[in-house]
Amino acid sequence: MKPWHTPGLTSNDITSESIYLRRRELIAAAGLTGIGLATSSTAQAATLKSIRNAAFVATDKETPFASASTYNNFYEFGTDKADPAKTAKNFVTTPWQLRVEGECLKPRTFDLDDLLKLAPLEERVYRLRCVEGWSMVIPWIGYSLSTLINAVQPKGNAKFVEFLSLADPKQMPGVASRFVGGGLDWPYAEGLRLDEAMHPLTLLTLGMYGQTLPPQNGAPVRLTVPWKYGFKSAKSIVTIRLTANQPATAWNKAIANEYGFFSNVNPTVDHPRWTQATERRLPESSVFAAKRKTLMFNGYDQVASLYTGMDLKRFF
Repeated sequence: MKPWHTPGLTSNDITSESIYLRRRELIAAAGLTGIGLATSSTAQAATLKSIRNAAFVATDKETPFASASTYNNFYEFGTDKADPAKTAKNFVTTPWQLRVEGECLKPRTFDLDDLLKLAPLEERVYRLRCVEGWSMVIPWIGYSLSTLINAVQPKGNAKFVEFLSLADPKQMPGVASRFVGGGLDWPYAEGLRLDEAMHPLTLLTLGMYGQTLPPQNGAPVRLTVPWKYGFKSAKSIVTIRLTANQPATAWNKAIANEYGFFSNVNPTVDHPRWTQATERRLPESSVFAAKRKTLMFNGYDQVASLYTGMDLKRFF
């Protein structure tokens, strides 16, 4: 029995082997070989060698890279879905440092080489469900966030983990102007309970589709929490802080009644302005396209035990 296998999927949902192998050929043809980061300081794609972890694979058909890299929410680069791919082209990602601090015995600053060497890189195919009602299926590359957290040795009073993204007005037009970035309180902040952060599904993400992360997808390091709405997965992270108290989060501060701290995918709890019972799987573009039913916890039922005794309709 595979404890992390995603139920309810059929062989018809699996990407064909020929397409998958062809994707690797195209990457190689572009000259993107080896492990690690692009030599330029700007975010240029380079391959990341990883092993696909079959225990962490949703076998839905993968969303094409062209869709996943051009339809993005990343308000630091603009509020339109097409803005990040256009305005983040020259985003500087090397050198990069990630500081892990707070309620831990061994706070530490990691550079990208440190992160790449901390654990073997895995490819995991996760569903991504946006709170806006659309979804994707993306092959991410990284390893469980618990590896990083264990490296700094959390103290007994650490109950939550806060994630802070880069906020650079020189590179990010949405940070420089509230009219471009929607007026959020920068830096973008997100948070998890410590047990959520330590769950094996929670991925410290360094790549996707066999490559380093594109800037519009959160280069060079982001979070991926597949059972929560997408805005919980912070991008371009520069600080991870272990805390005793629940941290404030960006969208909860902006519109508390619409974006709760937990924000688990839940088809029974509608957003105040739209239903969450169904979703549109990209690259389907038509509003008239057949929608699929939203799965509780986005189909990752193995996390249900984290919320035993909680009213999931109240604590969204």
